[in-house]
Amino acid sequence: QVQLVESGGGLVQPGGSLRLSCIVSGTIVFIYTMGWYRQAPGKERELVATFTNVGSTTYVDFVKGRFTISRDNAKNTVFLQMNNLKPEDTAVYYCNTAGTNARFRWGQGTRVTVSS
Repeated sequence: QVQLVESGGGLVQPGGSLRLSCIVSGTIVFIYTMGWYRQAPGKERELVATFTNVGSTTYVDFVKGRFTISRDNAKNTVFLQMNNLKPEDTAVYYCNTAGTNARFRWGQGTRVTVSS
């Protein structure tokens, strides 16, 4: 059974940084295209970044240049480095597969609050 455990969220001031982690157990993460998603209050969950099984990355426009997705195969973990955070980045962040891969059961997510 695959489990996704996200961590690293918190309260940060605008312009600050956070590094999110997603530990994947029950499967081998590098065979999948993995993504970070977020869900802001009252909004749908949206995909913000992907890391493919061949190592390429994609980002939605509003996080380009600020967020970096990466993967550590040895730790079976996916990361999201978030810099220059803005209040509109406030959301619960989740990791899961992306693209055509079937989604695993969603984890609990990690809450990011950007506020002064």
